[in-house]
Amino acid sequence: MKKVLVWALVLMMALPVMASAATLKVGMECNYAPFNWTQSAESETAVKLPDGSYADGYDVQVAKYIAEKLGMELEIVKTEWDGLPPALTSGKIDAIIAGMSPTQERKLVIDFSDPYYESNLVVVVKKDGAFANAKELKDFAGAKITGQLNTFHYTVINQIEGVQQQTAMETFPAMIVALSSGRIDGYVSEQPGAVSAAASNPDLAYVMFDEGKGFVCDPADTTIAVGLQKGSALLAQVNEALADLDTETREQMMEQAIANQPLSE
Repeated sequence: MKKVLVWALVLMMALPVMASAATLKVGMECNYAPFNWTQSAESETAVKLPDGSYADGYDVQVAKYIAEKLGMELEIVKTEWDGLPPALTSGKIDAIIAGMSPTQERKLVIDFSDPYYESNLVVVVKKDGAFANAKELKDFAGAKITGQLNTFHYTVINQIEGVQQQTAMETFPAMIVALSSGRIDGYVSEQPGAVSAAASNPDLAYVMFDEGKGFVCDPADTTIAVGLQKGSALLAQVNEALADLDTETREQMMEQAIANQPLSE
């Protein structure tokens, strides 16, 4: 009888550990539509945050998919962009799924999965502004252009001859406000983010470039992958899950995210 009680106590003590191990903590900015955003209302696709709000977007759907494949409960940890790698390396989160590109600089600190999305760079502008009809980089000579702080988006701006590179901004909403108010003439973005911005802000548009007319960058900079701790045992599992997520499904998930984003209509 005593042995039975002892084993019962051991199992009860192990339950919290087991529950913790079954949770996948994913960090994201929740401020980069259509990849991720915060909303106040509950929806079929959103995940509840500790403060009572909800996270949704393409990254959230990818995180839900991966967690389900791994047999884990998903927890979204809303984290400022600059705080994502430190949160990962310190163990506060298990993965970064936040529209993050696997740049060579980031690979020095964290590991990355295979890409789960590929995109290209565009410039978001005012629909009726002086640069709305731009076709190539040289058309932005003299323009006031910026990008998000600590992203490769900002580093490519100097490829525009004669550009007036502005101070980097912390968030995409901040850049949208600056553009709408006329403080800047444009900002660099990946295409899905630009589609999202234009859908939510009728006064905005974006300039796409034909091959050879736009920014030159490492292909790794325009792909998006899951960030993991160095040597994480999750890497192989995440890659196995992503291998089953075909291109058509990924595109459908992005289209749904753009349609669901706040103020998209």
